[in-house]
Amino acid sequence: MRAREKGDRGVVQSVVLFLGVSVLSGALAAGLAIPFAGLAGFGTEKTAETLQDLPIELKTDPLAVKSKMVAADGSLIATLFEQNRVPVKLAQVAPIMRKAIVSIEDDRFYEHGALDAKGTLRALVRNQSEGGVSQGGSSITQQFVKLSLIEKAQTPEQVKAATAETYQRKIAELRYAVAVEKQFSKDEILEKYLNLANFGDGAYGIEAAAQHYFSVHASQLNLQQAAMLAGLVKNPTGYDPTNYAKRSKDRRDVVINRMKELNVITAKQAADAIRTPVIDPKKIRKDPNGCANGPYPFYCQWVISQLVDSKLFGKTTKESEHYIKTAGLTIKTGLDPRIQAAAQKAIDQNSKPTDQAVSATTVVEPGTGVVKAMAQSRRYGSDKKTETAYNFNTEKTYAGGYGGFQNGSTMKAFTIAAAIQKGFPLTFRINSPPTIDLGDVKFSTCDGTVRSPGYHPSNSTKVSGDLTMVDAARASTNTYFVQLSQKVGLCQVGKVAAALGMHDGQTGAALEQVPSMTLGVGLIAPLTLANAYATFAARGMYCTPVGVTSVLNAAAKQMGNFGPKCRQAISQQVADGTNYVLHQVMQPGGTGGHLNFGSSDLAGKTGTISDNKAVWFSGYSNRFAAAAVVADVHPKARSLVGQTHDGDTLSFSEVSGSGVAGPIWEAAMRGILKGLPATHFVAPDDKTIRGDVKDIPSVTGMSPQDATDKLQQAGFGVEVASGTVKSGEQAGTVAWTSPRQSDGAPEGATITLYISDGSKGQQPPNPPGTPTTPGGGHGKPKPPTCPVWNPNCGGR
Repeated sequence: MRAREKGDRGVVQSVVLFLGVSVLSGALAAGLAIPFAGLAGFGTEKTAETLQDLPIELKTDPLAVKSKMVAADGSLIATLFEQNRVPVKLAQVAPIMRKAIVSIEDDRFYEHGALDAKGTLRALVRNQSEGGVSQGGSSITQQFVKLSLIEKAQTPEQVKAATAETYQRKIAELRYAVAVEKQFSKDEILEKYLNLANFGDGAYGIEAAAQHYFSVHASQLNLQQAAMLAGLVKNPTGYDPTNYAKRSKDRRDVVINRMKELNVITAKQAADAIRTPVIDPKKIRKDPNGCANGPYPFYCQWVISQLVDSKLFGKTTKESEHYIKTAGLTIKTGLDPRIQAAAQKAIDQNSKPTDQAVSATTVVEPGTGVVKAMAQSRRYGSDKKTETAYNFNTEKTYAGGYGGFQNGSTMKAFTIAAAIQKGFPLTFRINSPPTIDLGDVKFSTCDGTVRSPGYHPSNSTKVSGDLTMVDAARASTNTYFVQLSQKVGLCQVGKVAAALGMHDGQTGAALEQVPSMTLGVGLIAPLTLANAYATFAARGMYCTPVGVTSVLNAAAKQMGNFGPKCRQAISQQVADGTNYVLHQVMQPGGTGGHLNFGSSDLAGKTGTISDNKAVWFSGYSNRFAAAAVVADVHPKARSLVGQTHDGDTLSFSEVSGSGVAGPIWEAAMRGILKGLPATHFVAPDDKTIRGDVKDIPSVTGMSPQDATDKLQQAGFGVEVASGTVKSGEQAGTVAWTSPRQSDGAPEGATITLYISDGSKGQQPPNPPGTPTTPGGGHGKPKPPTCPVWNPNCGGR
């Protein structure tokens, strides 16, 4: 017989304590003391203090219930959970399951109160004789209390306290159990217990367990299935049939035999059930958890970031993510599986996961900002050669967002809009040579002026000369647009871009106002660019990009204010004018002419950045806008020349926005618009076409000084072009101006004087193949001379 150490209770003393607690079980809720605590020896004072200090009522947190994210058509995108649980009512649990759990865990559950005196006494005596806690005596109510306290624990210390194998913890559970028994009926307690219990292999609650192990609902469980699940709760890991099939079967058979002993089932039923295998591996149903295991992981992660950013579900990211995964939410998104499939197909047809260059495209709905699709060449995963964790469509501020690429000449669209907004006509002409020296030219910004010494922009296409805005857009003439941005002012361009949501994808900062701004600035995410172009399609209505359209709580009640948030960013007239100009880009001879298709009006713009590190095509119809990019993602951002794209090595001549990114955009938009009625842009009004201009005084044949004085008196700025031009005017006098006298110019615009060399040469004609407007730019632009899609018109 072992020597009794200080503080060690004998069996008799423990029994006395147990009996005392048992007697007082019904009175503990009233907070009565324990007058006989001294009989139990050392430690009973702490037990009494524990009883007195505990709250009378057990306050439980709501069950952790899995949430789901769905697409616009209701199809599942992802299930999100910390515990895979689907709560059900007791009536939705098969009667045999209820009998099985009661038989093995607490066969006198419906007969005793919070404490099963017989069971607890038996366990207590055995534990004392073995010198520790080796046998449980907890009722189902006590087990529910323990599970609730564990579920409620937020820190490792709280978890340790909730699972400590001590008599103090047992008695604390008893007091809570008494409160629970007073608050709920036996059936309610059993229902809560079955929904709370851990059934192993990630399944929490009886419904999730039934679906996971047997692919049936809890209401459909049979005897052998119910017995296996009932046996799991004692040791969910040790009896997990997916890892320990024999051990699990042995435990299941113990439950079946116990049910037979209690006459819950017959001997024949028991024998038949025992002969069955414990599980059918083919029926085990995994419930994929999280975005990574869903069909659209990148879109899903972006949506989660939007939810976290809303601060509706918690003050911190950790709090928000915990709530999202445990609150039983239904998160409805704007992703359209049909459009997503078309976008991904376009990527797959025009690129390969093994390419050195990456391809990505985002599709946005104009007028709502709802993001319909995000697709990219590298899928989600850890294979460094073909997969990635980066979302190449989003800003860096979102989880996994790559942060964008320099966007090249797609920025010209914002310069066009800014010029129209400031009153420049669509026929506004600027002499645009192949290369121009702008090193000493000042560009106005919102903070003053800026210049770039040694800046010599040049054209990447052959079209140059005395061009209109439409001419220059069709050919993407750099020297025209750099000069136009100088005349309009970078501040105006920057404000228009910002109003349409343009910002740096790495920092979120406003785009830098530098002389080369119109040729691409900052790092732009495809999502940002697609949404900005969607604003043009929506006639100037800007909408914040929307991933989440609504969130319902577990009770199907609306949470928060998700969905479209729109405002008029630019006037309809400015948008109509921009749409007209970019629509001409899609006509035969334009850089996007070979990408045009169908009967809907399309508009778009190419983009190729310096050193060919990325190429773009962004365009739209009234229904959808999309931006496609092909880029290098090496940390040092190398040229695409020499890299593989769609399995082939790109040559210098092949690297262009229309030639590399354009086919992705075209294929996506073809699939997206297939079967939909045609749409058309609203034609710009006369004022937009002509601009808010005033007449330019005639200064042809005048000396530069006299011409300057006359123009300044009329409210215009003046600059004199370097060198001379061939003209019939007297040498040293003004040959012509840009813009032309017949076109007029906005008040305050700078008029460029071209000085004659006195020869008999004539002013150069408009570049061949460029669209003109009747009357020197007066009136509405002429429509195309043949259908938009016709192989005989120079289309593909």
